[in-house]
Amino acid sequence: MALLFKPIHFASLTLSNRIIIAPMCQYSATDEGEVTYWHQQQWANYALSGAGLCIVEATAVQANGRISYADLGLWNDHQAEKIKNLLNKIKTISPMPFAVQLAHAGRKASVEKPWAGGGQISSSDAKGWQTVSASDQAFKPEEQPPHALSLDEIQQLIQDFAASAKRAVEAGFELIEIHAAHGYLLHQFLSPLSNLREDEYGGSLENRMRLVLQVVEAIKKVVPQGYPVGIRISATDWMDDQASWDLESSIQLSKALEALDIAYIHVSTAGLHPDQQIKVGASYQVAYAAAIKKAVNIPVIAVGLITEPNQAEGILQSQQADAIGLARAILFNPRWPWHAAAKLGEQIRVAPQYLRCEPHELKNLLQPFS
Repeated sequence: MALLFKPIHFASLTLSNRIIIAPMCQYSATDEGEVTYWHQQQWANYALSGAGLCIVEATAVQANGRISYADLGLWNDHQAEKIKNLLNKIKTISPMPFAVQLAHAGRKASVEKPWAGGGQISSSDAKGWQTVSASDQAFKPEEQPPHALSLDEIQQLIQDFAASAKRAVEAGFELIEIHAAHGYLLHQFLSPLSNLREDEYGGSLENRMRLVLQVVEAIKKVVPQGYPVGIRISATDWMDDQASWDLESSIQLSKALEALDIAYIHVSTAGLHPDQQIKVGASYQVAYAAAIKKAVNIPVIAVGLITEPNQAEGILQSQQADAIGLARAILFNPRWPWHAAAKLGEQIRVAPQYLRCEPHELKNLLQPFS
């Protein structure tokens, strides 16, 4: 069997294959951070894709942690109830497990939707707010500086991550991913480019890692025993000409996360600094996943312009990663897993309503959900 279609375990959760739908912000929530009809059709589409797991978009643990005013939230029970109702509907059409990525955007918050320009919205605007970060360094020079979180505010943030995690479990998500990548708040604490603190959360690598590890510990305390908690990190800031967050730092963080029984490491890169110099190309982030995989004994998910089935299978066969994350590729082709199964000569489980669409030459490729 192709490795891409072999089961994998994330703590107590077993996935039918190793195709992961990575989180993708939709900027389509209500002003109150609640799901809309867009999420209903989008999540249903994901559920029928044949992938092994869907991790839905970055979902804020505080109102000021949204990237935009149209982002999802889990900072209150009403938001959780709306999500629970939607997940209950999804489970009537597909057994695919759904996960949520809990996040705080930090200094990269309070921006317009991408298709409306994506620029920062001033805190004086009705749709904007004061951003926060590890230090008062703005993401871009022309932007409003963030408020540097106090020690008390950091403790509240940790509590809010845990409270949102508890809501996520109660809403029906089967896995939680912590967002510590792409220049958002937890990444802002990790990188010396954005963290200029002089207390226990700044300075040394140990201090800069402290918040991420405390968030993991707090979440693990409120979720059921064995419940999978994973994390997404940026393995490098792509700022090699100066002291920044880099692969060696990510390896040290990954080892510390493994010691806390994290379910997996989801390896992306970048997003911390506007001057990043990214060498983009097919599989351009996979080498970072491979390096981290060599350093830990827990599953590693690779992402980064992985678009072809043979490419994905090759990454797994060469032991550079344990699972493959797809984002834009699956937005463009929502049945990517079906085509991958056909290409690799494997069967894939689908809703029985789709069985009649199977081409004659691929007889028995599609099998009904069990």
